[in-house]
Amino acid sequence: MKIIPLKEGNFSTNKTKDFTLLTEENSTFLKGIKMSVTPFLIITEKDTILLDAGIGWANENGKTVISELLEKENIKPEQITKILLSHLHKDHIETTITRTENGFEATYPNAEIYIQKRELDFALQNRGNYSFDFDTLEKLIELENIVWMSEDSGQITDEIYYEVAGGHTPFMQVFLIKEKDETVFYGADNLPQESYLKYHLAYKSDFDGRKAMELRLKWQKEATENHWKILLYHDLNKSILQL
Repeated sequence: MKIIPLKEGNFSTNKTKDFTLLTEENSTFLKGIKMSVTPFLIITEKDTILLDAGIGWANENGKTVISELLEKENIKPEQITKILLSHLHKDHIETTITRTENGFEATYPNAEIYIQKRELDFALQNRGNYSFDFDTLEKLIELENIVWMSEDSGQITDEIYYEVAGGHTPFMQVFLIKEKDETVFYGADNLPQESYLKYHLAYKSDFDGRKAMELRLKWQKEATENHWKILLYHDLNKSILQL
């Protein structure tokens, strides 16, 4: 198994969920919550998997950071076979679509996109929530190759296991990917940074902070016992943690 962090950058985000790229010039005075945005590419013998799809940050040349990182790895968008979406906040879904002169198209045309249906229902009932970009979301759900998920847990393949964990959002799902003797765990925004394992807190930014905290304690124990590699989506300095 090959694990490739696709880090778009470190950002500051405000109360209305506007993201500003952190630079040497602005990092000392920008207020707001500071976090990275780091989707992951997981390459197994059977699949090329994108774990969440980032915020779609573009460089000065107009190309997204993720597309440039994939080019450096000699991975074409057509090679991605599965996109696993933990939840539908805007910093997790943006590169699923590419806007064109004629509307939009799938960025990864051959990928099955796995979406928890109850998470979508929750999003559509909360149109005033700044965490969602409804323009992107409404385009995303029009794409072909969406696999609508409705169960609380199960296996996508014999390598990929999912569970609706809740916590950060009511129906956020987490993923385990196993190949041979290696296991990676993606807890998404329930376990976005290493510090969440050091300070056992219930965060007000979560839909159910206490549940998220309890899940972290459970996962920490399991990760230690089973030598999981934990993928950290929002950690400023570290993308992969092994306990």
